[in-house]
Amino acid sequence: MFTIRSGFSGFSVDSSAKAREFYGETLGLDVTKHGYGTRIHLPGGATVFFYPKGAGHKPANYTVLNLVVDDIDEAADELKAKGIRFDTGTYTDEKGIQRGIKAGMGPDQAWFKDPAGNIISVLKEPDESIV
Repeated sequence: MFTIRSGFSGFSVDSSAKAREFYGETLGLDVTKHGYGTRIHLPGGATVFFYPKGAGHKPANYTVLNLVVDDIDEAADELKAKGIRFDTGTYTDEKGIQRGIKAGMGPDQAWFKDPAGNIISVLKEPDESIV
């Protein structure tokens, strides 16, 4: 049987330079070039890898990265001030936040896209005492 040393997930982008600027400067995450792509170093030690696919890139139609925050309203306000537009829908409020905690239906969560069109979310997890 083989031994797994570690793991990480990854996704494609159409421009590594734009993605590094977005994840590093706009979102404030630690990004480092790694081989033919870039690693995003997340708080808590996890990493995510993105790689250029150029003209062949197709944005994911699902959430590729969830960023857990302590205060979703503060996160939404700060991201909007940086030009982020949240996806709005039937279940989101005027800020673009789906309020799941109060309804007992999961986290409070808001979705937006990176420059390559991949879906990212910020979310506030429910207090474990109410799960």
